[in-house]
Amino acid sequence: MAMSCTQKALVCTLSVFISACAGGGSEPVTSQGNGGQGTSGVSPATVQTPVLGYEVLERFPHDPRAYTQGLLIVDGEMYESTGRLGESSVRHVEIETGKVLKRRPIDASLFGEGLASVGGLLYQLTWKSGRALLFDRATLRPMSYGYSYPGEGWGLTTSSEGQLVMSDGTATLRFLDPKGMTEQRRIKVTDLGRAIRNLNELEWIDGEIWANVWKRDRIARIDPETGQVRAWVDLRGLLGSTRVGSPLEDVLNGIAHDPESGAIYVTGKRWPYMFKIKVTGA
Repeated sequence: MAMSCTQKALVCTLSVFISACAGGGSEPVTSQGNGGQGTSGVSPATVQTPVLGYEVLERFPHDPRAYTQGLLIVDGEMYESTGRLGESSVRHVEIETGKVLKRRPIDASLFGEGLASVGGLLYQLTWKSGRALLFDRATLRPMSYGYSYPGEGWGLTTSSEGQLVMSDGTATLRFLDPKGMTEQRRIKVTDLGRAIRNLNELEWIDGEIWANVWKRDRIARIDPETGQVRAWVDLRGLLGSTRVGSPLEDVLNGIAHDPESGAIYVTGKRWPYMFKIKVTGA
């Protein structure tokens, strides 16, 4: 049946309304490029970075006094860096019990930050001192030398090529030569053109950089070549009804990946638990 001009206009209006309402519920981010149009002629409002969920596989005890700044697994063994002035340390931790097997405190004037392993050494960043401390991984004995770097130290991990990858609280990640920690290159982390700042603890997992974003319950999965966020892992509700001493400070921070088993562990600053998780929705 032929439609009148008025009927055609009504159908067109309804089509536009339906298109605008479609498209998911995970915080759409509008692309700013191409004169306000997304790629392939897609409306910018419908372009979204995937948001993935999680499943808790196991829950383990975690020292509620540990202000977690770095977490990693090497040869099946877990190591942790903790912060706060007068409380900072490097630790060897038993995964299943949370027991601290070895603990090496650092100078009380230093605020411990991210942790990474290269060879038989552990590298620990400090927050505002511009100093990286080195430890023998087997004994946690401090080495007689360290390295310096400009700016603040936040998170640290090791790439598959053996470079250190460092965050400093901005949207920039620096790739460093472990010998001397000289900068090799850098990337700016963005989500559909929007800079993602406050990048904190880092972990290299299957060719991606996973990053805690300070005071957010999401982990960014980052392309190490382009800096683009490929996906978010939404960890809201992970602690459930468990209370922490200072909700504004005791936030999600700490990602460890066991490359042998593929297991992923996450925790937070002064959290009483550490969780082994499976990412869902991928």
